[in-house]
Amino acid sequence: MSAAKPSNPALWSRAKSAAKKKFDVYPSAYANAWASKWYKSKGGGWSGGNNKVASRGKSKNKKT
Repeated sequence: MSAAKPSNPALWSRAKSAAKKKFDVYPSAYANAWASKWYKSKGGGWSGGNNKVASRGKSKNKKT
């Protein structure tokens, strides 16, 4: 599986720079979440990769 990549790398760079100025610790989960939200609000998007979180618990495909 390939990683998701920003569709607008220049805008993503601006988002990361803004997060670095706003948060004392970068990279961090909070800073990356904020940068991602900022990036999307400015019209950015992602290409490739799968952003879905795997479900937890019993697998439906498991043979019993």
